[in-house]
Amino acid sequence: MTTTNIIVAFSKTEDARNIRNILVRNGFNVVAVCNSGAQTISSLDGLSGGIVVCGYRFADMLYSDIRENLPSGFEMLLIASASKVGDEVPEGVTWLSMPLIVQRLLDVLGHMSDAYAHRKRVQRQKPVGRSQAEIQTIARAKELLMERNGMTESEAHRYIQKCSMDSGSNMVETAQKIIRLADS
Repeated sequence: MTTTNIIVAFSKTEDARNIRNILVRNGFNVVAVCNSGAQTISSLDGLSGGIVVCGYRFADMLYSDIRENLPSGFEMLLIASASKVGDEVPEGVTWLSMPLIVQRLLDVLGHMSDAYAHRKRVQRQKPVGRSQAEIQTIARAKELLMERNGMTESEAHRYIQKCSMDSGSNMVETAQKIIRLADS
């Protein structure tokens, strides 16, 4: 179904394992099962993002404490009774009320996962922000290619792009190599 990293965290180990089993059987990528807030926060290390599915209270903290420590790129799905959550769910938290309905859990988590994947795709497609010095380096390399090889500006740009892709370096590094070669 999805490759979104999911961390399942409930104070009762049995609850966490049951939720994990449901999610895994339905194609979700559960990367950790935790039973404390500290363990949950620790399990975020090395992950670039994902969804934390958790209960309201742990022995060492509340879900809100975990939420405050979530790095950017992580979302939270809180599973708790209405009496514990109160009137307002904090921003960045999706809430499912108890008793838990498995199909509702799967639907909500599926939507969250799809939205997360969409945001990641959009983020990857954004152009890379370059400093003024980097822009000038690329422009200088294009000028050299245009002068010495009779290329148009778009041909020089495409040439730098292709060379950077072929060599596995970024455009600025490739432009720097072109300038060094021209100066030698």
